[in-house]
Amino acid sequence: MARLPRPARRTPAAVPTRKTIPAATDPSASPGWSDTSGADLVPRDAEAAIPHELKVAAAYSWRFIVVGIALWGLMQILSATTTVVIPIAVALLLTGLLMPFAVFLNHRLAFPRHAAAAVTVLIFMAVVIGLLSLAGSQLISGVPKLVDQAGLGMDQVTRWLQDGPLHIGDAQMTEYLDAGRTWLKEHGQNLSTGALRASGTATEFLAGILITLISTFFFLAEGDRIWSWMVRLLPGMYQERVHEGFRRGWVTLGSYAKTQCIVAAVDAVFIAIGAGILGLPLLIPMGLIIFFGSFIPIVGAVISASLAVLVALFVKGPVAALIMLGIILLVQQVEGHILQPVLMSKAVALHPLAVILGVGLGSFLLGMVGALFSVPFMAVVNTVMSYWAGHDNFPGLAQGGSAVGMSAKDLAGESSGDDDVPEEEDRQEDQTRKIGSVTPMMLAEQSERMAAARRRA
Repeated sequence: MARLPRPARRTPAAVPTRKTIPAATDPSASPGWSDTSGADLVPRDAEAAIPHELKVAAAYSWRFIVVGIALWGLMQILSATTTVVIPIAVALLLTGLLMPFAVFLNHRLAFPRHAAAAVTVLIFMAVVIGLLSLAGSQLISGVPKLVDQAGLGMDQVTRWLQDGPLHIGDAQMTEYLDAGRTWLKEHGQNLSTGALRASGTATEFLAGILITLISTFFFLAEGDRIWSWMVRLLPGMYQERVHEGFRRGWVTLGSYAKTQCIVAAVDAVFIAIGAGILGLPLLIPMGLIIFFGSFIPIVGAVISASLAVLVALFVKGPVAALIMLGIILLVQQVEGHILQPVLMSKAVALHPLAVILGVGLGSFLLGMVGALFSVPFMAVVNTVMSYWAGHDNFPGLAQGGSAVGMSAKDLAGESSGDDDVPEEEDRQEDQTRKIGSVTPMMLAEQSERMAAARRRA
């Protein structure tokens, strides 16, 4: 039997190898998959596939998150220590306001540090206590008269509502009054609880006043020593930069405090004079409320001055209320267009939108305290950050000027009599007169020219 031939041994087929396509040398090539057929696609490094812009956005994002968490933690600490933090913040404002008088006693009259600070604080306390005593005595004697006049004024308002353009009938008036009485009955318990809570914090209030006065005394007498000790705790390479930034921030705070005090006094005096001409009662308490309310820029003056309009409405009737409103608007215009530009340096002033948003955000986060301190805080931060960014709003400090003995206008070169700064301000105003003409490059150029003009002044 013939033998069949043995089949040839089969060798395993060679496994085809995948080609590795080198990365494109063209920098504009896509960092994704190689531009080959589907069988030859090779994944690249994931890090290289992420666009640079996305990496930058992610880096900013997590840093913003960390900063936000830190700020949230700071807010929690501040809210838990308001009994100490608020008096110290008030003491800083008072120190900025009273520092010129203490410097006058120390520099000109050769008072010792602590004596000058003590005399300044005592005079301030005497003025405040005297004004509050006058207001209290006028309240005690004037409230019964106010109640009688308010009854007559309510009759005039009622007749105006019935016979005037609104034509509100007796039935509607009765319905509105009944609704008001019902609301008072429903919320009377809450109101009384709030009053009890306020009286329960009287001890904290007195403690806050004591902390404020003591802190103000030491800030006036030894503020430079306290700050110098704190700066020495920093690394040596940062000490001068932090100190110079603080000096400019302190000039800003002092200028703000003095300007707001003068503006608030003018508002209170002239609105009280207008109320006196109309024959309204309680002029001194009304003036004090307007004075303290005006320390909250824009919003506080309007809200506190509206009290005079309400008193005029209920005491003298709608016509007197309209006249009082006209007086308030006139005083506000004089304040905004004459007093503020003359008193406050343009290097300190903030944009009105920033002021409104700052007051709104501060009141939302911290209530009345936030509304009071938001604007000076933003002004100080703006000045310090501008200096650290290379824009010195007060070049007079670099030329040996004093942060406590010279005004912000002098340090900014605005009151030296040189025409360079006013001419540059007029030139910049003319350049930005048309809507849509402002660019970042233009603002940078204007900032450099203004800084040069201030240095020359």
